[in-house]
Amino acid sequence: MFARLAGTGHFLPEHILTNAELERRVDTSDAWIRERTGIRERRVCSADESVVSMATEAAKRALAAADLPAEHLDLIVVATTSADRAFPSAACEVQHALGITDTPAFDVAAACSGFLFALSVAEKYIVSGAAKHVLVIGSDALTRMCNPDDRNTIILFGDGAGAAVLSASTEPGILSTHIYSAGEFASLLGADHPNRSDEAFQQEAWLYMRGREVFKVAVEKLAELVEHTLAFHQMKATELDWLIPHQANYRIIQATARKLNMPMAQVVMTLEKTGNTSAASVPIALDVAIRDGRIQPGQTLLLEAFGGGFAWGSALIRY
Repeated sequence: MFARLAGTGHFLPEHILTNAELERRVDTSDAWIRERTGIRERRVCSADESVVSMATEAAKRALAAADLPAEHLDLIVVATTSADRAFPSAACEVQHALGITDTPAFDVAAACSGFLFALSVAEKYIVSGAAKHVLVIGSDALTRMCNPDDRNTIILFGDGAGAAVLSASTEPGILSTHIYSAGEFASLLGADHPNRSDEAFQQEAWLYMRGREVFKVAVEKLAELVEHTLAFHQMKATELDWLIPHQANYRIIQATARKLNMPMAQVVMTLEKTGNTSAASVPIALDVAIRDGRIQPGQTLLLEAFGGGFAWGSALIRY
């Protein structure tokens, strides 16, 4: 038994935050941002939007693409680190919003790699025979976790959600997933919980990032990840049709493509218009490329991501 991609969907808030607007808020410029990140604009949640509302809309679109009623789902896994509530889980709230009950639903927290961790969990449920249809969602609203005066973070992050329905199949779909973590790097990228008991801790807990150090480790670990994933299948990079990377930084994506000797024309990019949407970035890029016709049945896709934890992962997929 295998797990295959049966349908995908994504959602982006309507409000667009441009580099020009950020120029008026902090000491930065459109040229500076584009040169270092490749980002021109990002989407930001309105007051009545949330991780759950975005996830629900993305889920509905993925279910429609899969032609699967929500009540046929056996499991819901939501990847997020920015939900409004510590509990109930965002997944439980999405379940309710979809009008179903009893279906097990839970969250996975692996920052920007969350979708790939959740995909790995879902694939194992299907391969084991424990589930036939699983809804996997990546949804984050990290703009709400960025200090509005910190130009190092507010230029990078945007909000959004992406979803995929995995279904059991006798034909190979997800060929393998590979996930890793290294907690020793926690001081380089993270966000403290506002409920910490530390008396000296400020109740406003902003996301923190030491960009240069993160960049260095990300490039190293992603290179190892790509090599391991291909070696696992005794594949050559030339056998890949598409690279679908986490949309964090153009230079990191470019470095990974160079490692594969892949032209950027074979790399799915949404970064310029979405910024870093954390756990949502890989499924958003996947859905965009499926819906615009770039990704075709039978093609081989390499999905990869790196994020806080540190946590990183890949999925090799026959679409």
